[in-house]
Amino acid sequence: MTSTSLEVPPDGGSMIRLTEILHRSVKLRQRRFEMLPLRGQGAPFTEPHARNPSDSLPPSELADLISSMSVIGLLEPVLAEEIVVDGKAPTIRLVTGERRLRAMRWGAVNRPDNPHFQALPAVVCPGPLSEEERHMWRFVENFAREPLRPGEQAAALLYQRCAILVGKLLKAGKPVPQEVYAIPDPAERFLALEKIRGTDSSCAAPWSEVLDRLGLQLNERKAGELVRAFRALPRELTEEMDEAAIRLNTRIRFAELRNGRAQAAEGIWAALKSSKRLQLLPTAVNVGLEEPDLGPEEIITEAEERQDAANAGRRAKLIRVPTHADDQEETEEGDDAAPSDPGADEAVEVAEPGHPVQPAAPSTEATTEVIQADAAPSRPAVETSTIRTALDGLRGLLAEVRAGKEITRYDRGSLRLALRELHNHLEGASVDGATDHEPITEGSEAA
Repeated sequence: MTSTSLEVPPDGGSMIRLTEILHRSVKLRQRRFEMLPLRGQGAPFTEPHARNPSDSLPPSELADLISSMSVIGLLEPVLAEEIVVDGKAPTIRLVTGERRLRAMRWGAVNRPDNPHFQALPAVVCPGPLSEEERHMWRFVENFAREPLRPGEQAAALLYQRCAILVGKLLKAGKPVPQEVYAIPDPAERFLALEKIRGTDSSCAAPWSEVLDRLGLQLNERKAGELVRAFRALPRELTEEMDEAAIRLNTRIRFAELRNGRAQAAEGIWAALKSSKRLQLLPTAVNVGLEEPDLGPEEIITEAEERQDAANAGRRAKLIRVPTHADDQEETEEGDDAAPSDPGADEAVEVAEPGHPVQPAAPSTEATTEVIQADAAPSRPAVETSTIRTALDGLRGLLAEVRAGKEITRYDRGSLRLALRELHNHLEGASVDGATDHEPITEGSEAA
């Protein structure tokens, strides 16, 4: 086995695939999580620069790291190897994370009251590790800093939970067989470790401890849902859903459908994936759960109809304009008033985009006179607070777009509809009637 094969991302660089790299090494498979002391027996030592990290003043390049650790602690454990020499107590040698160790030691000396500097979070493996194994770990550690997708995050949570469980089992004198270390699937390995733990609650690895260790802004319920979806779906399907950015709730619902109607679920996924219409998956899954007698093609057809109906409803709300009937109740007093001040209390019809406004004269007659184009009707002004609220919303949206965030397909369609109509009003289209734009539909954006 060459080092090159270990340093190249496998099969597209998926984090789930990357974890398979770790299982090529027997020693890395036996890794465990521990909180190491920073002083005395069991404290890690370093050799890369023939010196121990400085404990005097914090170097400028460590200032930000120390400041962060003092508030939230060390989130990414260092890697250390356990060196056993006959007749001597085991020693712990640092493999990766010298900057983190230096920052932690400085904090232990200069901020002794800060609980985040009391012990060093570490992943410990039996040593000595080969240079190839060191490169292997560094590569996976660097790749793991990338944002994780739901399937990858679930796998990472399970691997971390397994590492915590292994450390507690070994401390309690419960040996972990080599065949358990060799289990590549994190869900299956966790179940095997749980069998070893049995009913010993002191060796448990609760989600609260796992999430606290990782420093994730994630509650226990969400962590459980991530892992539940990960366990319920085949690994290849999980990776495909990661690539397609399928949301967690849809995965959970899909797993529910697959559990009762596996053939229908697989048919829906295959059809939508091949036709590149995965945006229909949430609706299709709901249809499949609600209509157990429908086949995959019928489910997709129903999902399309529901999606079109939803788009039409949203479009109708966006393009709806007030009518004379809507304003009649508010303008009854104006109709009865004397016509000495035309336009003061009269009811005004709001024109559709592209058509001139034709307000009714202040008369109870059934016939309405058309006002000439150069006699602009009096219309109430939009409240200043409404304008300010709209501008604040647009500025907030622009700020998020400039920061690199994406507007979803449906929201793009909604925005275009609203902005097109507003543009017509701003350009005087409602008075001139000279512009007649082709309508935009959300379906064109959502397709």
